[in-house]
Amino acid sequence: MATGQGALLSLLSYKMSGFLKQPLVVRADINLNVLALAGLGLLSRLWRLTYPRAVVFDEVYYGQYISFYMKRVFFLDGSGPPLGHMLLALGGYLGGFDGNFLWNRIGAEYSSNVPVWSLRLLPALAGAFSVPMAYQIVLELRFSHCAAMGAGLLMLIENALITQSRLILLEAVLIFFSLLSVLSYLKFSNLQHSPFSLSWWFWLVLTGVACSCTVGIKYMGVFTYLLVLSVAAAHAWHLVGDQTLSNVGAESRWHPGGGGAKRAECVALSGWGRQCFSVLWQVCVCCHLLARAVALLVIPALMYLLFFYVHLSILFRSGPHDQVMSSAFQASLEGGLARITRGQPLEVAYGSQVTLKSAFGKPVPCWLHSHQSTYPVIYENGRGSSHQQQVTCYPFKDVNNWWIVKDPGRHQLVVSNPPRPVRHGDTVQLVHGMTARLLNTHDVAAPLSPHAQEISCYVDHNISMPAQNLWRLEIVNRDSDRDVWKTIMSEVRFVHVNTSAILKLSGAHLPDWGFRQLEVVGEKLSRGFHESMVWNVEEHRYGKSQEQRERELELHSPIQTDVSRNLSFMARFSELQWRMLTLRTDDSEHKYSSTPLEWVTLDTNIAYWLHPKSSAQIHLLGNVVIWASASLATGTYALLFLWYLLRRRRNACDLPEDDWLRWVLAGSLCCGGWAVNYLPFFLMEKTLFLYHYLPALTFQIILLPVVLQHVGDHLCRSQLQRSVFGALVVAWYSSACHVFSTLRPLTYGDTSLSPSELRALRWKDSWDILIRKY
Repeated sequence: MATGQGALLSLLSYKMSGFLKQPLVVRADINLNVLALAGLGLLSRLWRLTYPRAVVFDEVYYGQYISFYMKRVFFLDGSGPPLGHMLLALGGYLGGFDGNFLWNRIGAEYSSNVPVWSLRLLPALAGAFSVPMAYQIVLELRFSHCAAMGAGLLMLIENALITQSRLILLEAVLIFFSLLSVLSYLKFSNLQHSPFSLSWWFWLVLTGVACSCTVGIKYMGVFTYLLVLSVAAAHAWHLVGDQTLSNVGAESRWHPGGGGAKRAECVALSGWGRQCFSVLWQVCVCCHLLARAVALLVIPALMYLLFFYVHLSILFRSGPHDQVMSSAFQASLEGGLARITRGQPLEVAYGSQVTLKSAFGKPVPCWLHSHQSTYPVIYENGRGSSHQQQVTCYPFKDVNNWWIVKDPGRHQLVVSNPPRPVRHGDTVQLVHGMTARLLNTHDVAAPLSPHAQEISCYVDHNISMPAQNLWRLEIVNRDSDRDVWKTIMSEVRFVHVNTSAILKLSGAHLPDWGFRQLEVVGEKLSRGFHESMVWNVEEHRYGKSQEQRERELELHSPIQTDVSRNLSFMARFSELQWRMLTLRTDDSEHKYSSTPLEWVTLDTNIAYWLHPKSSAQIHLLGNVVIWASASLATGTYALLFLWYLLRRRRNACDLPEDDWLRWVLAGSLCCGGWAVNYLPFFLMEKTLFLYHYLPALTFQIILLPVVLQHVGDHLCRSQLQRSVFGALVVAWYSSACHVFSTLRPLTYGDTSLSPSELRALRWKDSWDILIRKY
């Protein structure tokens, strides 16, 4: 044993001595162009990042959401998924921000507890690294380093991109992930010679992750995602017809020859080889398609859910936006409704005291309500009413929102022991708690909806109008026909027994005689299910007082219980996603709003900030040379593409096949990226601003040096033409640099200009350059 151990030690010693005699070599492939562009990008975006130390334009909008994150308070923003907000909040968290700042006006000075540098750092880094990423994309499209460097330098000196990336805004982050998704897919596509390798998997998965982050920043990121999916689908379609995928040249291994039995054996083997090759090819194609489906469809979907899971995990406290959500969602938040409804009985029973909230929540969340006032005998248009007690939907919590669930066969208004639960299909009466009148409807037209029936609380005025106050309960989200009516969780409809009318919120505001509250009607001509017909119990208690005076005191008293219940993540996610997609934002005109046609020609700008004492100011204003050249390059590409396409149709191939495929791919990604990020805005009914064009502009900027290289390589026939064209390109880029330098004071806002200097910068009459009047 000792001898064996000694021999082993000797062997190891020999190996180590041999290893130490060899030189230790580390090879590194460093692209200095990328390092230079990254350094310049960081310098341009991080220079005096804390200036100005005041709220700049939409920082007032995003800042309040950062404060909500810091305080763990729930909010609802219909502009997009929560990833962008969470990334901005991450900067605040790392900087030690406590959320205590009032984001109430543009220009407000930041207090000492606001880490301005940390809050603006992430957008600045995203804008800086977008510069070398543009360089990499052009390289992956197989164009020259010169063209790639041109794309990076154009991104570097574009004034609007610099301005947008130096503030607490999301466009720079959106552009970064859009470019990352395109770059990752190009790197993956260029690795098809080594499928299923580690790098192949890395870039494929990173494509899916980047696409999900693009969508997670803003909903408009879905356009870039669809663009990548379309290119990937086209490549997959060509992949299906690729017979070389399996790399098994089965048929070439069989050489039938000879005679007799030997030849027959070879023929049989050849057939078996072809069958084996076909199976291998099919398996390989399936593996390729499955890998793409998982990376580009499944992973983005899972990550999208993850964004909301983290979002809802952080925001667990009640906030100012709760009222838009359902009662069940509100009850899942700490404080607010959760505090009010804590420990309520789960099952609604005969004798229960309840408040009924409209599940529709539009135009505003409201509760079924009544008060002692009656409908006018005659309306303004001459129609008559029942003159009975008004029933409305009231958007505030009030003691007149309480109703008692009564068994029509009994006079009892308290819960028996044990409680008798109300089930789907049961007939009930709803007694208004404060006035003791029963919910009623009849063949009288509603005040503002003549096609529907009036809803009232029955008052006997001796006018021969009998009470019709029986309602059949229908649980919409039931699992069986004997489900029990449950607090918060059950969504119910009330169907009038006599007329089959359904209790519905019309959403119309009653006149002054109805205190501007919302109209409730009996919808008789129902055209199917509608959310405005659905109600749910929000507050609930078991009634204990049969006497009216004691019951009124009971309704005024708070609920004293101490139990809570939660909603599943998928239920909360589904509701929140639906609310975000259907939330209507304020579409009123803004001073700096603009149309998509004004973006292309740069006929508009946005004044972001004005120094309170000097004339220093920040504007979102693009480099006019780059914007005009980018549009011209897009049009040039389209014309050249159509020309080449027509020529190829006539079998006149002006470009070699590799150059043609490279030209098509560049146009698909760059022109396609511009189109999908620009054209949809013509269909949107929302307030639009110049910064909405920046993602589309980025793709145009990447296309610009591609078109320039193509013109120089394929359209300039002689060396003289190439030299002249090169000189023109240098002059053109010099003019772009000059424009960047001229507009720099409006980009960084760190220079006070005189009124004459400001007027000189107003190159278009439509530009709103601010000039103080002293």
